[in-house]
Amino acid sequence: MTGYSVETAREAAPAIEAWLAYQRRYLRTPGVQAAVRVGAELITSQAYGFADEPAGTPLRTDHLFRIASHSKTFTATAVLQLVGQGSLRLDDRIDAHVPELAGTGVGAVTLRELLGHQGGVIRDGVDTDFWQLMRPFPDRAELIDLCREHGVVYQTNEHFKYSNVGYSLLGLAVESASGVSYHEYVQTKIIEPLGLADTGPEWRPELADRFAAGHSGLIDGAEPRQAIGHIDTRGMAAATGFYSTAEDLVRYAAAHFTGAGELIDDPAKRLIQRDESTVVTNGVEQGTYGLGMDVTTIGERRVVGHSGGYPGHITRTYLDPAEQVAVSVLTNCIGGPATALADGVVKLLNLAAGDHDPDPAAADHDLSRFTGLFANLMGVVQIALLGGRLVGFYAAAPDPTASYDELRFVDENTLVGTAAAGFGLAGEPIRFSWAADGSVESVRYGGGTRWPVDVFLARRADQISNGTAGTGTS
Repeated sequence: MTGYSVETAREAAPAIEAWLAYQRRYLRTPGVQAAVRVGAELITSQAYGFADEPAGTPLRTDHLFRIASHSKTFTATAVLQLVGQGSLRLDDRIDAHVPELAGTGVGAVTLRELLGHQGGVIRDGVDTDFWQLMRPFPDRAELIDLCREHGVVYQTNEHFKYSNVGYSLLGLAVESASGVSYHEYVQTKIIEPLGLADTGPEWRPELADRFAAGHSGLIDGAEPRQAIGHIDTRGMAAATGFYSTAEDLVRYAAAHFTGAGELIDDPAKRLIQRDESTVVTNGVEQGTYGLGMDVTTIGERRVVGHSGGYPGHITRTYLDPAEQVAVSVLTNCIGGPATALADGVVKLLNLAAGDHDPDPAAADHDLSRFTGLFANLMGVVQIALLGGRLVGFYAAAPDPTASYDELRFVDENTLVGTAAAGFGLAGEPIRFSWAADGSVESVRYGGGTRWPVDVFLARRADQISNGTAGTGTS
């Protein structure tokens, strides 16, 4: 597989945007905000759907999302900054910085163990109904009391145990070592140096009109969604309090590219991004975690980043530190498909960047005129320009690259599926009819006629009621 390039990503952007917009509608997601960055260039920043679906408020690219556990990456960055300055050591016990925990099981847990979720610390607490808005998030005093009474679940390094409480304690260590509040530290040492105008460590009521509403989940599948407001995460901000936009998040991710020196050096980045823990549950590998970022492989790409789950917001950011690519997708509903959509974006970028034979017949022809989403009774096919060639895939597929057709140029009205073994249209022609304005009127794909999605939806009822299916005619 070849490397990413700005030019390849720019060409792929319309296909990515069209796929995200369709997936948002298909999956009944109120709003999706997404951004892609390659190196120093913002390739795309888009918003689809609604900031508040019941109110009909359109979503903008500057609407703010609660990014929840993305907060951990900011906290890990802060800790590694302070380690680099000599103010903290990774092997410090947490009670060296939170003396109220001295003499407790949690007090002996090190910063390294907390960063890697190897401290055995309770995840959220014994009364976690703050996640469903039934009570406030704990403040510092409640957090300390919780840790003293119920903090130890496992011995250190016994099991990977994801812990919001553990990262909340890291926020207290940042305060102890820096001499300022956690909020002030991350604002002055991370947010402001990167110019992240739409990012902060906690809910800000004075910006309420700029926050995208959260939305309830589809418990029974068919009920309407309800808008959900925002609350302060108080003592747990270092684990889950941050807000941001997709555009700001890919800018922040770029500071974690190899060679970027704005926040921490490359050795510190490698600590955050390395394979610290491989998580196996019931014999099934669930993923890998470093010291503040999770690690996965999408196709042949090793990417790091984090997801976030807040009441009504589900979010995901990936970055490839070596190839300098960042993708962020934010959704504003419980159960939102942020990770699946971000995976799909990375896979489309991978497909665009992958090795393939050039199509000499297509030289000097505008292949973009063939692109779009085309529907018939059996579903929607997207024809996309990726890596200088056309591909076709089912737009509703969660993985748009799992099964796709390589398409070759024949003439100004015709493409053909590449000759290869397959269950689809391999080797068959795809013929286009054009409207007077040059747009696609219809396309015969795999022998069946397809139309632009809006055209097909307008004709579907008549097509079904007037059709011959089931009448015995042919």
